[in-house]
Amino acid sequence: MGIDFVAGPTEILILAKDGDAKLIAADMLAQAEHDVTASAMLFTTSETLAQAVAEEIERQLETLPTAAVARESINCSSAIAIFPNIDLAVAAANMQAPEHLSLHHPELLKKINNAGTVFLGAHTPESAGDYASGPSHVLPTGGAARLRGGLSAADFVKVIAVQELSAAALAVLAPTITTLARAEGLEAHARAVEVRPAS
Repeated sequence: MGIDFVAGPTEILILAKDGDAKLIAADMLAQAEHDVTASAMLFTTSETLAQAVAEEIERQLETLPTAAVARESINCSSAIAIFPNIDLAVAAANMQAPEHLSLHHPELLKKINNAGTVFLGAHTPESAGDYASGPSHVLPTGGAARLRGGLSAADFVKVIAVQELSAAALAVLAPTITTLARAEGLEAHARAVEVRPAS
C-alpha cells in the first residue's frame, strides 16, 4: 500500500533538565516493556537526575510483571545521556527524531522540529497517547519523523495537481524555464517553451 511506512520498533525520548525520577523511569519502562528492541532514552543536563532515574528504573523493574522484556530493552536498546546544556540536548533530540518525545518543560516545544508526537508536561504519559488522549498512534520510527508525522486522514487522500498557463503567463515564466532547462543540459525542455507562440 502507498500509505505504508516504518512504524516500529517503538521508541521514546524524554527531554528533561530536571524532574521526578519516578515518573521518568516509569515512562521509560512503559516503552521498554513493548519489546526487547524498544528504545527508551533520557536526554538531560542533570547528572543527579540521570543517576536517580537509573536507580529508579532498577527499583521499578523489581516488581514489573514484564521485567524480562523491559530489562533487555533497557540493557540493549536504551540510554541515558547527559548534555552540557539544554540546546545541545534539544539538537540531539531533533536529530534523533523520536517516535514519542516527552517534554517535561513545555517551553522547549518551540525548539522541536522532529518528532512523531510530543507529550507535553509531567502529567502526560505516553501511555495516555496509546489508549485515550488523542491523534493517530501509527507513528514514524527510526528517524522517519524528520520527514513525516503520524498516519492521518491526509494519507488516504490522493491529490492531483492541475496546471494551466495562458500564453501571457508562459511568456513571463519562459526566461526562467529556458535558463534552468539549458543549465541542466535539457535543450528540448527549453525548445518546448520557445516553440509556442507568444500570444
